[in-house]
Formats: sequence, structure tokens, C-alpha cells
Amino acid sequence: MSISEFIRESVFRPRLKEFGCLVVYDADKRYRDECFALAADNIYVIDTSESSIESRNIALMMLRDLGRSNSMPEGILIYVPNKPPETDEQKQIDPFALYSECGALFPRDDGDQYLSLCLRARPDYSTEIRQIFTGSGGPPSFSVVDAIGGGIGWPQLRTILGAESGREILAALLSPNKAQFESLKTSEGWDQEARDFLKATLELSLKTRGKTWTALADELWRYVLFSEFVFDLPVDLPDPLKGVPHAPIEARPIIDDVCSRLRSDPNSYAIYIERAEGIEVDLNLSQLCKELNNLGERDTFPFEERVFLQSAIDGIINAETDITRKILARQKNSIWLGKGESQAQWELVRSSLMLIEACEEFDRQLPDYSRSQSELIDFYLSSLREADHLQREFEQAAGNFLDHHDLMSRVIGQARARYRRLAEKIQTVFMKHIEVSGWPPLGRLANADVFDRLVASRLKDNGHKVAYIMVDALRYELGVELEKLLSEDGPIELQAAFAQLPTITLVGMASLLPGAGGGLSLALENDALAPKLDDISVGNVAQRMDAIRRRYGDRFSEMTLNDFVRKKPQVEKNIDLLVLRSTEIDSHLESNPETTLGLIPGTLKLIRVALDLLRKQGFNEAVIVTDHGFFLNAHAEAGDVCVKPQGTWPINAHDRMMFGNGISDGHNLIVSAEKLGVKGDFIQVALPRSMAPYRAGHLYFHGGASLAEAVVPVLVAKLDADSQPGIRKPVVELAYKNGAKKITTRLPVIEVTLTSDDIFSQGTHLEILLEAQDLKGNVVGEPRPGGDVNPATQTVTLLQGQRKQIAMRMDEEFRGKFTIKVLNPTTLAAYSNLALETDYTE
Repeated sequence: MSISEFIRESVFRPRLKEFGCLVVYDADKRYRDECFALAADNIYVIDTSESSIESRNIALMMLRDLGRSNSMPEGILIYVPNKPPETDEQKQIDPFALYSECGALFPRDDGDQYLSLCLRARPDYSTEIRQIFTGSGGPPSFSVVDAIGGGIGWPQLRTILGAESGREILAALLSPNKAQFESLKTSEGWDQEARDFLKATLELSLKTRGKTWTALADELWRYVLFSEFVFDLPVDLPDPLKGVPHAPIEARPIIDDVCSRLRSDPNSYAIYIERAEGIEVDLNLSQLCKELNNLGERDTFPFEERVFLQSAIDGIINAETDITRKILARQKNSIWLGKGESQAQWELVRSSLMLIEACEEFDRQLPDYSRSQSELIDFYLSSLREADHLQREFEQAAGNFLDHHDLMSRVIGQARARYRRLAEKIQTVFMKHIEVSGWPPLGRLANADVFDRLVASRLKDNGHKVAYIMVDALRYELGVELEKLLSEDGPIELQAAFAQLPTITLVGMASLLPGAGGGLSLALENDALAPKLDDISVGNVAQRMDAIRRRYGDRFSEMTLNDFVRKKPQVEKNIDLLVLRSTEIDSHLESNPETTLGLIPGTLKLIRVALDLLRKQGFNEAVIVTDHGFFLNAHAEAGDVCVKPQGTWPINAHDRMMFGNGISDGHNLIVSAEKLGVKGDFIQVALPRSMAPYRAGHLYFHGGASLAEAVVPVLVAKLDADSQPGIRKPVVELAYKNGAKKITTRLPVIEVTLTSDDIFSQGTHLEILLEAQDLKGNVVGEPRPGGDVNPATQTVTLLQGQRKQIAMRMDEEFRGKFTIKVLNPTTLAAYSNLALETDYTE
């Protein structure tokens, strides 16, 4: 199609058809013939160059009568040989601006510029077109543009490759699919046309004399990738690279587009990685460019990603977080995130930035919510708890990252220090309110009243079945995450409760028993703290379960959450109250908080599966409670200890609270036990005014009074309601490196794609679990948290047709065959699987 035909048939005619009236402004008098060529097709063309007044009258009359009778034209084209009006004042003066407002306008945007029209008409020759436009002779005529390429059109390449546009041909020459490769292999004579095509589109004169695709591809890949690198580089090339062939700047649009296609296409990104890595080594780019600090925005080669990563790290260290944020946004879809090691690095940078920026924002807001204990608590429940959430995700990312090159130590230190400053500032305000208002806060739900208010009332009628799930150390921000997770399956309500002090398991679990609000007390027995309920000891699991059994008799049963999920016992029909107990979160964090944060999602998954089993066994509701929260003290430094106050303190609760008698000082708050809701043998309670414990070395602690330790979630799930709609026939496809069956890294990246035959599921989403299981069904690998993987639940959410790259973290000790499984997070039913095998070189 000639440029003239393109303008007439692809620009003017569609607008006339859509709007009925088109005003063409043409100060260069370039398009007059194209306008009048439309007059033969029942389109009335008004030429305003002859008489402005007369043409204005004709236009007004034609516009008024347009469409009134069969004899009238289908459209009106008004040709104005002037520049289009731009300002409102110019439009008021222009007599034809009215018609462009009523109909359509040409030119209406940059796409209507002459160069843009030529590029759209002849996309295969964009390089040559741009070159003639930059020449000294001014814009070329239609005939010059039409003569570009001699009308060849690459017929053989189009046929062999099944491609239409020049960009499709170029992409196919770089990375042909199986059918295209076979055609290139078996066909003859195409190589000369390919040489002509590359000369016309990229100014590439192939040096190879080979006539096979392999010979052409090696040179073409280097030329295209290096060209993109040069175009994107905002500074001069290093001298040793200035002689490397690359395309002229006019070819940048096609180069950038094709490279982007190759990186985003799942069928070509693996070969792209292989080629880019090889070219980087061949050209010694990482060494020759090591002094360059600014490499542009496109990470053509892997060494660029490392430079961008360092820039993102520097942005955090130098408090220039805008730079880091921009880099993270740009790198979100980088092809180099296909490497699990890169994902881990970028995730740590991302979580650091989110934590730092959140702390900065909350620091600014804190004074507005510090006037009362109630305001501070509401601030924490609504948004401030997000700081704890982001800190947990950050520490999880830091714990999973092995920093062999000391790349991230300063980033980690900066993020921890920023959270520490915020936590200390919050604690200072919180302790002032504790000193004045005491604990638990008046008018709010105390944890000691949860059973009587939320469980006992539901058990008044026999046959109404309630599960009471007691989870150790489920702090409030985890309760928020659990609410999001469980809302996928049915109605769930979250509210805050306020833990019994001291916030330790021994006391906290006792406070969750029936009648604890009025009957719980703390005694001193054998130099140890002993909780009692109506003067009966409830210091261990058996005693606590006996307390419930005395109240509900044979309507009650109990077991661990893990046993209920793994063994799937059938609960007897007479059981109305089933207590499920979980201590996994607390025990994991007590043993090794630096590396076991990633195990928290396992407990949340167990709860979700348990609710599904309870639903199937006829339970009406589940009430999920916890004894206390916790504080991650990963930023602890040498000497970060609170000096104990003077006095006699026989009981030390987890180094965060002491019972006895003494005197307050600048480091310690001492109040009456009664003011803190503690009944029993003790007169006074001592607490650190800061987040420091009474003994060094605590990376994870609870026991004291802080928002993270003492504000806890209570969740009530309706189990007899209809479940949420979802995809009825999910099909989840798994792939690894274009069909490879062996992994060579402990962070393999698995492609996960959701498809479905269910037309009614359009627009819905599917939540999945990914697990690597050995031949015996043992879990030997799980998704690395962060990015597309929810750090709290380890689930991945997919939209129909969506493809995500998920890095799996394999167990260090595992070797052999395994299967990647896609599981329903509620039922653990498998959707699909992928068999793989380890092939590490060590």
C-alpha cells in the first residue's frame, strides 16, 4: 500500500465513517489530492482555499442536512490549507473549528505527523524512512517514501517464517519456533533476501559468508543486543567498544520492540538469556563498563542488572529512596528475575524499602495519635501494625538470603535501625499511657473475657458446634493476614483483644479459659509463677483442658491442630466444643527466630485446612484466639539491655516483666499489679520503658507490655455459610526452562500459568500452594516468600491466563527426583505436577 493510499484509506476514511465530518488542516498542502480523491465515494469535499465565506456557508448547510435524505453525502470533508488552531482564542477566530468539534480533526495528535504516518504505512523500512527524514532536503515526497525498498516486501521470508511485519520477521530470524526453524533449514535461497532485509531495516551488512540460520543468528544476535545497549546508554561507550558494529539510531524503535518481545515471550526468553550471557562474555562488557555508573533503563545484559541492583542499594543507604523505588518499578518484570538468586536479592531490597518508607510515614503520623491510649490503639489497629507486618517480611527475606559477598549488610542494617527508631518512639508513648491508664484498656475486649463472650454464648444450645482454635503467638498483624486468607473460603470477622499480662504462654493460655475474666489469678509457688482458675492450677495443657472439660463434660474434645489436619479424625457427633491447639509459631521462633520465620505460613495453612475439615464435619463456627503477640528484636545491639530496678523481684517473666517490690527509675516503670489487671500474690510489676529486655541476646521476645506483644487478634469464622465462588475447572500449567527436567540451582524458577475451560470463571482468581515433594511425599522445597508469593501464607494468586515466575527454595540437603505440585490451599488437593531432578555441581 502506497503512503497516499494509507493516508486516504487508513486515516481519513475511518474518521469520516465514524464521525460524518472531518476537518483536515494542511499548512504544507501535502494532503489535498488525498482529500479530493475521496469525493468520488459519496463524500462531499469542501475546499476552503477558494473562498472562506462561501465554503463556510456550504459547510453549514451540508452539516445541517447531513443524513436527512438518501441524496445527501455520507460524510463531509473540509480541507483547510492552514495550521490547526491550538488555543481557545485561536479556535474562536477559526471559522472551521466548530466542525472539528462536532466531528473529527486531522492532525489530532503526534500519530498524525507526516513521519509517523510514513512509519505506520511502511513499518518494515523504519530505519530508512527515519534516515531520509533527517536529511538536509526536508520531508520527502510520497514518491520517495513509496520507492524505499523497491517494492520487494520480502515475499520469501514472509512465506517461510509465516510472518507479516518486519518486526515479526526479525524476531523469527533471532528466535525461530520449531516450524520456522525447520522451514529455514529445508528452504533454499532465503539467505540473500534476509541479508537485504537486515540491510534495509537495521543497516546490518552481514560479514558471515555462511548461508545457514546458525551462521546468520550468531552475528544478528550480537548486533541487535549490542545496539539496544548502545541506544539505552546515556553516556559515551568505552573506547574499546566503539568499534563494535551496531544499528543507527533511526533503527531504535524496531530494536527496542524486538528485544522487549524476546524477553517477554516464554518461548524465547530462555534463548535470550543464553545469548545475552554469551555476548556479554565475548565482548567483556562487565569489565569494560565497570566504571560506568549510569547504564540507562533497559537491562539488556546480565551485568547491567547487577549495576541496577547496586544503584538501588545505594539509594537506600544514601536515603535517596526515590531512586530505589524507580529502579524497583522498572526491574519488576526484568528477565533476569528468572534467576532465583536475583529474585532473592531484589526481594530483600524491595522489603527494605517498603519497611523504611512505612516507618518514615508512621513516624510523621504518630504525634497525631499519641494523645490517649485509645487513639494510639486505634492507630495501631488501623494502620500502624503494618510496620510490624513489613518488618516480619523483611526479616524473613533477610533470613533467607545468604550474603556471600557482603552485598546487603548495610541495607539490612539501615532497615533494622529505622524500624528500631520507630518502635522505640511508639513504646515511649505507649508506656506513658500504661502508667496513667493501666491495662487492659477500659471498654475493650480483654483476652480473659473472650471465651465467655464469644464461645460460651454459642454453646448454650446443644448441637451448635464450635471449634476453639488456640494458637500460640499469633500476633495481630498475622491475624490480619489470616483474615485475608480465610475470607477466600467464607465469612470471617476479625476483632482485637487485649492480652493478659505478663504476655507469656503460661498466663496467656490460661486467660483463654472459661471464667478467666473473673477467676484467673497468679500465685508464687516454688519460686515460679503459677496461674490458677478459681484456685485450681491451670499451668499446663492437661490442667487447662480439664478446666474446660469440667464445664462442658462429654460435649468437649481436644487435640492438636496438626493431628486434626494430618490424621483427619472423625469428631463424635455429641461433641459441640472442639479445642484445637497449636504451638508451632512460638516454638519455632523461640528456637531460631533468624531462620524460622518462614515456617509461620505453615501454621496459617494448617488453620485454613482445619476449617475446611470442620466445615465438612458439620461445625457451625470456629473461634481463633491466641495467648500473646511477639516482638522481633533482630536489631538488638551489644548492651541493648534494660538495667533491673532496685528492689526485690522474685519472678522474671521472659525478661520483659518482673513481679515483686521496688522503685521506679528512668529505665523502668513500676506500677501496682492491680493496675495491670494482675490478680494474686503480687503487689507490684516492673516493666522496661523501652523495647529492651532485662537480658541480652533475645532476638524474639514476649512477656511485656507493648502493642506488638499485648494486642492480639480474635477471628470468628462462619462455617455453615456458602463458600466463595471460584474457578470450577482450574488447569494450572507448570514449566521449567522450556522443558528442562533437571535443576542446577537450589533456587529454580518455575513458570506457573492458569488456564481454565470454565467460561464462567473469566476475571476470577485462583489461589494455589506450590510444594516440591520427594518420592515419599515429604516437602523438600517451597516458594521463596516475597513478590508474587504471600510471605504470610506462601500462597500464589493467579488470574486466568496469567503466567508467573516463582522461585522455589530447595532444601540444602536434598538430592534426587522430586515433583513440583500445585495444591488447593484449603483441601490440599493437587491440580497439577511437574517431575524434576536435582543436578547440582558442587
